[in-house]
Amino acid sequence: MNTRKKKKPCWGYHLLLDASKCDPDAIRSKKTIAEFVKKLVKEINMVAYGRPRIIKFGTGKRKGYTLVQLIQTSDITAHFSEEEGSAYVDVFSCKMYDQKKAIQVFRSFFHPERIRTRFLTRQA
Repeated sequence: MNTRKKKKPCWGYHLLLDASKCDPDAIRSKKTIAEFVKKLVKEINMVAYGRPRIIKFGTGKRKGYTLVQLIQTSDITAHFSEEEGSAYVDVFSCKMYDQKKAIQVFRSFFHPERIRTRFLTRQA
């Protein structure tokens, strides 16, 4: 008797990236963040849906830019803390992508001293 469960196809792929001690000028630059997301979309072979929203708000340690870029297969979001020099990036897509390329693109723009990542497959 076969007791293996049939594996469900996953709904999506989710990269969570937490970075510390990023380049302070880069995380404070709307232009750099815009260039980053444009390059990221290209490098992981996605299609942007509209222009990115890059808005600065918050107070104290929570002040900085937030990025939202819709892609045809879901979204890319990021939050940058100017006070702490940290960044939190999520790349979610129902289309598979190369997470290593995504991390490389992030490193090339923001030069963090440390990155912690998780890569999840999503299925309800």
